[in-house]
Amino acid sequence: FDLLSLDSELLIDIIYEQRYIRLAELAQQAGLELAPRMLPASVAEGQEFYARAIAARYEGVMAKGLSSLYTPGARGRGWLKIKNARTLDLVIVAADWGYGRRHGWLSNYHLAAREPASGQFLEVGKTFKGLTDADFEEMTRRLQALKVGERGGTVFVRPEIVVEVAYSDIQRSPRYPAGMALRFARILHVRIDKAAEEADTIDTLAAELFQSSPHRGIL
Repeated sequence: FDLLSLDSELLIDIIYEQRYIRLAELAQQAGLELAPRMLPASVAEGQEFYARAIAARYEGVMAKGLSSLYTPGARGRGWLKIKNARTLDLVIVAADWGYGRRHGWLSNYHLAAREPASGQFLEVGKTFKGLTDADFEEMTRRLQALKVGERGGTVFVRPEIVVEVAYSDIQRSPRYPAGMALRFARILHVRIDKAAEEADTIDTLAAELFQSSPHRGIL
């Protein structure tokens, strides 16, 4: 979908529109198929293209400014990754003490889904994203009250706090007991109306994983 160098010539200082023209010429010569692309004439056309990508089980689409340059290590304002966010209600079972700006707060949360057969909560990811400083302070107070143990910089708590979590997709992962992990998770808000027993289950995650696209790999 992009061309950064050709025959030892670096193209990162050439705008995207010109890089793509060179890429299309090269692909035609080599008989290669390019990734789907469109130049929408309206918001509706862009939304339709995005919907087709999601229906085909891609994670989302990449929007690029035609005059944007390629900056190594950063997309900048000229590139925008647009993903299909989903949500789950998960339980916080542990939290890590933060560092830097988050020093003094329990601010990296271990998220778990309920295993129906055993009633246990199995971790499926961690996140520190989505909350404000005031939220971190309040969450630290609540988690300290639920503390059952501590090891290293991690505080383990009774599974009582339910949070709504947005994420891009689910992938297989040997890092967690559930064998699955959320990608790009962020907390939307605390579900004060839900008990831990009402949180989403491992079965819910497994069902989505089963339907997942082959475009998704393993963490």
